[in-house]
Formats: sequence, structure tokens, C-alpha cells
Amino acid sequence: MNDMSNSLPRWLRPDVLSMPGYEPVEPPEVLARRLGLPVEAIAKLDANENPYGPSPRVGEALADYKSYHLYPDPAHGEVREALANYIGVGAEHIVAGSGADELLDIVTRMSLAPGDAAVDNVPTFGMYPFIVQLAGGRVAKVSRRDDFTIDLDGIKAAVAQGAKLIFAATPNNPTGNVATAGEIDALLALDALVVLDEAYAEFAGKSYVKLVPQNDNLIVLRTFSKWAGLAGLRAGYGIMPQYLAELAMRVKMPYNLNAAAQVAMLASLQDVGGLMINVNKIINERERLREKLAAVPFLRALPSSANFLLCEVSGLEAKDVWHRLREQGIIVRYYHTALLSNYIRISVGRPQDTDRLVAALQEIGETVHGRA
Repeated sequence: MNDMSNSLPRWLRPDVLSMPGYEPVEPPEVLARRLGLPVEAIAKLDANENPYGPSPRVGEALADYKSYHLYPDPAHGEVREALANYIGVGAEHIVAGSGADELLDIVTRMSLAPGDAAVDNVPTFGMYPFIVQLAGGRVAKVSRRDDFTIDLDGIKAAVAQGAKLIFAATPNNPTGNVATAGEIDALLALDALVVLDEAYAEFAGKSYVKLVPQNDNLIVLRTFSKWAGLAGLRAGYGIMPQYLAELAMRVKMPYNLNAAAQVAMLASLQDVGGLMINVNKIINERERLREKLAAVPFLRALPSSANFLLCEVSGLEAKDVWHRLREQGIIVRYYHTALLSNYIRISVGRPQDTDRLVAALQEIGETVHGRA
């Protein structure tokens, strides 16, 4: 193996070697070992996962499935038809994939040639710039306004300078705010492909999927990770104009959605009512959590339409709060970025998770102010 500190192998892309990696979260078993705690002592509130898990029908369907030794349907026919019934848009517009992340990757590689630019409305999901750079594209960062709404003028300027792709998450991760219909219309009027990431749409009760058949520059991405509790199975899909769906089906990996994920998606779509009960539990707990956090003097929780709350920290270092919670087995998200250096993001858990978190935060406040 060549020593890369002395010479760069000619078969590697220099830009890839210098890329920072995306920071994924760790599973509770790894965190428990690292912290020296039993796994049941971990309150994992850092990845916006569904604390109630998948529908009971998923486990039954996975156990009953008999064809794991065969390649799955590469066209995801049954899944796409079921998704069409769920969202009310024809199956010809739907492409399924290994999580919404894979659809992001496919769409980016279909759209950007090396050197092409994509708009990243920061702060937002960190996977967008990662995928753009991996495709050899350039990231045109447009900072959101102080209230975290998108800067339409800044986006227009980036498109005028040649940006071909616009990523816009609604609700936005990590800020939790949704894009308005007027903002979406303004984006669609631009000469660029608009990718709306609706990973948290079921919690917001608002989606723009019905606009896809009417617009040749709109793609909406959805996932089963959050509302349906299938994060570990990687199940997502995109809704796009038919010409783009046909291209995506042609260029994707043949068996990109594994058999277990297809089975689980179908079982979930047969129990939407049951899953939405859990979604509503999370929505109600989100509001209870926000009310509880209002009593924590060094935190300001922003309104959210997702299954998490972004909280501004004042009078303390956000990283210190994150670390103190972590020592107690309470894991929230801290961002090592300038835009979010004084924020933490808290996923909505179960009521007992909320109570434990708030008690720990109050203890931190008392300790800092010398009243412990």
C-alpha cells in the first residue's frame, strides 16, 4: 500500500480524498459500550428515529416471506402500486430505493456533471453537499434567513450563476420549519431541478407530491424511516416526472431495494392507520416536550413540524450541554458547524424519555449556577 502522506495514488480522485465524511449517528449498543452503561440506560434522541418501531405486521410479514434466496423485483412493481395508492400519484412517477439517501444520490448523479453546481440552503441536511461533492459537483451555499426560511433572492442568484439543482427540505432538518406554497411556486419558476426532501411529511401533515405530475422540474423524496419506523431497513422512494422516473429506473442499481425492505414497506402500507396513531403520539409528545423545555432557562426550543426540536442554547456552551447529557446516557445531536454551534437538536421520544431529559437539563442548569 502506498504511503499517501508522501504521494497521491493516481487512481484516486484528489477531491474525494480531501472530502470530509458525513457524520452518521451510532447505534445504542455502541454508545452503551463506549459510555460503560447498559443499553437499556440509553435514551437515544439524536437521529429522529421512531421510538415506537414498525407496525407489528412488519415482523409477521418478514417471518412469513419465503423467497430471501431469490433476487427481489428490480422494478418494485408491487411496492410502487401500493405507494401510488398511499400518496395519490401514479406508479409511473415513483422510484423506490434504499432509503431516501439513495434517491438523493441517483438524482444528483443524473443531474450534475463534474463542475456543475447545486444549491444547498444551509443549515439543512448534511447529506446534500456530501452527495454533490462525491458526484464531482460544486456546492452553492445559500444561507437561510434568521428565522430559517429560505432566501429566495439568494437562490435565484445562484441559479442565475448556473446552479442546476436546488435541495429544499420541508420540514427542514434540523430547523423543523416547512416551506410555504408560495416559496415552492417561486422555486419551480426557476430554471433548475427542485428536489423537495419530505422525510418528515407525515408529522407535518403537508406534502407537495400532487404537484409533481404538473411540473417537469420537481422531485419529491419520502422515506419510511421516520413515520413507519423502518430506519434500519432503508426504505425510501421518490416521486418525479415520468421522464425522470424512467431515467432513474434505467440508471439505478438493478436490485437496489432489497427483499426485506419491499416486504416491510408493503406491510406498513397495509397498516397506515396503526402507524399514524404512533405518529400522532409523537406529535403530541413534541408539543409536551416543547412546553417542558420552556422551563429550562438556557434553552429556546424552536417551533417544529417534524419529530424533533432544534434548541438554541444561551449562557452555556451547546457542546458542553451535549456532553453532560451524554454522560448520563441521554444522546442528543450537536453540530460541529458555525451556523449551529450554539444549538442542539432533540428527537422526540417517549414520555419517559422527555421526563428524564428535562430533569437532566434542569440539573445541568442548577449545577452551572452553583445551586446543586
